Amino acid sequence: MKLKDLEKEFFEIFEETPSNAYISPGRVNLIGEHIDYNGGYVLPAAITYGSYGLIKIRDDNQIRAYSINFPDKGIIDINLSNIQYKKEDDWANFVKGTAKYFMNLTGEKSKGFDLLIYGNIPNGAGLSSSASIELLIGIILNDINQSKLNRQDLVKIGQLTENKFIGVNSGIMDQFAVGMGQKDKAIFLNTDTLDYSVIDADFGDNLILIMNTNKQRKLSDSKYNQRRAECDKALQIIQEHKRIKNLCELSINDLQLIEQLLEDKMLYQRVRHVVTENNRTILAKEALSNGDLIKFGELLDASHESLRNDYDVTGLELDTLVGLARQQPGVLGSRMTGAGMGGCAIALINKEEVNLAIQVITQEYTDIIGYSPEMYIAEIGDGAKKIY
Repeated sequence: MKLKDLEKEFFEIFEETPSNAYISPGRVNLIGEHIDYNGGYVLPAAITYGSYGLIKIRDDNQIRAYSINFPDKGIIDINLSNIQYKKEDDWANFVKGTAKYFMNLTGEKSKGFDLLIYGNIPNGAGLSSSASIELLIGIILNDINQSKLNRQDLVKIGQLTENKFIGVNSGIMDQFAVGMGQKDKAIFLNTDTLDYSVIDADFGDNLILIMNTNKQRKLSDSKYNQRRAECDKALQIIQEHKRIKNLCELSINDLQLIEQLLEDKMLYQRVRHVVTENNRTILAKEALSNGDLIKFGELLDASHESLRNDYDVTGLELDTLVGLARQQPGVLGSRMTGAGMGGCAIALINKEEVNLAIQVITQEYTDIIGYSPEMYIAEIGDGAKKIY
């Protein structure tokens, strides 16, 4: 939908003209999966798919929220003086949580507003539709209340919403990429210290193809919290023998010792993924910076193998997409992206080969799985921002 269409929709829903408009992107993580809650390096980028928010400031302390993506939910009323999680409010809980922690941090009540949201990020696809909404609401609140919170404050509010209000024990990568993204840049982020650098996302004659399994899942209903608990358990055992703050402080050379410390083979496999993936992310940043796309693609492949064999978060649908992608001419590498258990995979593919690859992958995936995937060409865009 175009902005003019959204303005018309706003008027039809709220019987008034919007005063402000904002956009907040989704993100794709190029490599560094299940690392952000283990204190290591990730390499995400904001994408040009995202969430639009149109508002009209109110004279009271109410948010009236409507999503074009969930019309059956109608207008959801949020009392900013008494914010409560309600499962039936679904997507609006991300609005509530962000408002709650925003006001906690500023120490001030927020103005109310009418809110229309439209997102073209597929829900449950692993492209951070939730972080997109959190940062969207964060920049709206910061703007209309003339608050002085910096962008990293808003990023942290988004993570708090995810962790404390929604109940997903995620790291900070998604919100950081959505809030701090820059056009044509990837973010090399240390999720422990939040030190970061931006590097050119220059793929030469290639592009990033996003392949959606169309197997939806919610992180709160998935293996995500289970994997984090497993990592926490392994960390506790290791800390009895080695002084570390998080698993990503371990090196590949430590793995032989760690295997001896962890009697549970499954826990060792989880740690092995974390340690090797952290190393792969560092190597991938160097490869992309040096224009070595062959090496970058090999690291994507290795990442998927580790996520499948050691972390057990891929599944039939993702493995099928990645396997089919690797068979196509011009593909340098492919892997799942996001939390896994459904959602999306990515492939680094030559621009001239992509159209045929999409046709072949779509047909063969449909034959194997029984329903079709969706394909998107990823363009690297800016972080959350005000339109007017």
